Amino acid sequence: MRALDIAVVILLVIGGLNWGLVGLMDFNLFSVLFGNMSIISRLIYALMGISAIYQAFQWNAVKSRWS
Repeated sequence: MRALDIAVVILLVIGGLNWGLVGLMDFNLFSVLFGNMSIISRLIYALMGISAIYQAFQWNAVKSRWS
């Protein structure tokens, strides 16, 4: 489970940085790298959404595993 926790955190950080770029500079890094709403960028967005849901529901379990 620890590997899953690390993967989730990495996806959430990448997503947060991308949304920060969108909000501050109107620059979507995923669109530049993979094309505007290509299948790859849609997959990455979907994985980030699933990661956020996982993190929201597993927060207490993650905290107890890491302490």
